[in-house]
Amino acid sequence: MSSINQWLLDPRIHDYLAIVKGARNGFVYGVKVRFPHALIMAILFGRGDWRSRFLVIYKATKQHAFNLAKFVSLYKTLLLLQRKANGGKQRGADTFVAGLLGGYVVFGDRSAVNEQIVLYVVSRVIASFMPRASSPYSKAPAGASGSVVKPIPPDPRYFSVFAALSWGAVMWLFQHRGEAIQPGMFNSMTYLYRDSEVWTDLRTLLWHNT
Repeated sequence: MSSINQWLLDPRIHDYLAIVKGARNGFVYGVKVRFPHALIMAILFGRGDWRSRFLVIYKATKQHAFNLAKFVSLYKTLLLLQRKANGGKQRGADTFVAGLLGGYVVFGDRSAVNEQIVLYVVSRVIASFMPRASSPYSKAPAGASGSVVKPIPPDPRYFSVFAALSWGAVMWLFQHRGEAIQPGMFNSMTYLYRDSEVWTDLRTLLWHNT
């Protein structure tokens, strides 16, 4: 086991294993976030018998988890390729390009889950342009709204571009203006993209986050 751990800590393969752990963290986080949300929604607003409701929960959780895993691993892969193309140095726009391409490939297809994720991301991007308070806030203000009209989903063509720009922007902000991102999302992104850069053995690579 010590020889395996020694190999896992080899700096020469760190960037490649970081892609693996990024996919792992993305999958775990997706399950943690989506499963309880889908469960509550199925209990409160679900239709049909419980078998069909659990199928909806499973599908939503699976899509959220796998899409986050795919995005994190693709994002890290694109960053690595750009660094290699630039002599091992990361440029300021690399995070935006990686987020842009990853957002288009993974989240560009409109679905209920993807739409919720992209809207969450873009709301944080827009909020980042607001002036910062002199001290960090502890919680976001709560609010509710309702409508009697039937919602119309976004045009799929424009949604793909919207998703790509949102992910490109939020990845750039996380790298270069992290203080402007809402705390809850910053913590989530730290878990996905920075914690996946650190491990000490096989257990902390695949099973338990460090």
